[in-house]
Amino acid sequence: MTDRVQKAFRRAPGPVRGADLAAGGPAASTRGGLAVHTLAIGHVTRRAWGRPAGRRILDGLDLLARPGELTVLLGPNGAGKSTLLRTLCGLLRPLEGSVRVDGLDVHTTPPAALARRLAIVLTGRLDPGLLSARELVALGRHPHTGMTGRLTAADRTAVAWALEAVAATELADRPVGELSDGERQRVLIARALAQEPRVILLDEPTAFLDAPSRAALTALLHDLARQQGLTVVASTHDLELALRIADVVWLIDRQSRLHAGAPEDVMRSGALTAAFDTEHLAFNPVTATFGLRRATRGAVRADVPAHLLPLLERALAREGLTIIQGSGAEESVIVADSDDTLLLRQGHGVVRARTFEELARVVRRGIQ
Repeated sequence: MTDRVQKAFRRAPGPVRGADLAAGGPAASTRGGLAVHTLAIGHVTRRAWGRPAGRRILDGLDLLARPGELTVLLGPNGAGKSTLLRTLCGLLRPLEGSVRVDGLDVHTTPPAALARRLAIVLTGRLDPGLLSARELVALGRHPHTGMTGRLTAADRTAVAWALEAVAATELADRPVGELSDGERQRVLIARALAQEPRVILLDEPTAFLDAPSRAALTALLHDLARQQGLTVVASTHDLELALRIADVVWLIDRQSRLHAGAPEDVMRSGALTAAFDTEHLAFNPVTATFGLRRATRGAVRADVPAHLLPLLERALAREGLTIIQGSGAEESVIVADSDDTLLLRQGHGVVRARTFEELARVVRRGIQ
């Protein structure tokens, strides 16, 4: 998909800021991105008497999402990710502070002017009616079509470019209602691109997608930021994928504090571990992966080839067992035959296991 995105950028039409796309998008150095100053977010609640009061979720935020970078918003459920994104795009008013796109205040700029700078892709099922993918993407041209709403040749060229940029040209004439979740997300991102925005905000864009589609869509967002000089901010629960591909992480922890920095900075600070470690889940900062916490009931000595060791560790961890490598006096030893058949030796007995499923059942019964 990366090659197709790059080719689409090189062929981008004039209306889609063709000058900005040259040489990898020099506009990245001239745009201001998304700037947040002393922002407080939350919900307005009404008292029985007197003025409405604001229930604060996050306070004192000073943030900058830069052009050419993918910024990922992480945090536990209920931390305030969706509230923050809705405030950034103007759907919720801040309790204090300001949000600016290219120097324009999101909450005071006229909607039409704001829509030419800021695009939004929100979570939620879309009812597209009988629209085709091309017609849905064409709705993104609304900020540019004026009172008549008619598409010019330049508008249609921009729509075609947006579809090609997300590798969805072949979907253009299909009804949106017949598309898969992954295909529909690509079309919604194309609609956002058709607006010619400077900033794109996405709330859980990989929700409802399978693992390959999540990886492809996240890589697409990264490529859009890099190649077009866009400011892309997306919230996600796909932590491991986000930590691998994001340029910047905004992490909301359980104490309603926001940590910002490169993924490695946030991991090194311990904030990620504090935010997501629970009784049953542990974050490993060395591998940047999450694993289940399991009570250990014993150890097994293993002498297996390197390509089998990670799989064996996973299989035994579910049974509460850890692996000790090398020779020793442990009664239970697992070795591998020449054809990778696993052999469990206990005392004077040997049990052969052709699969990890068989081995797990043997271990479950035989190692206390």
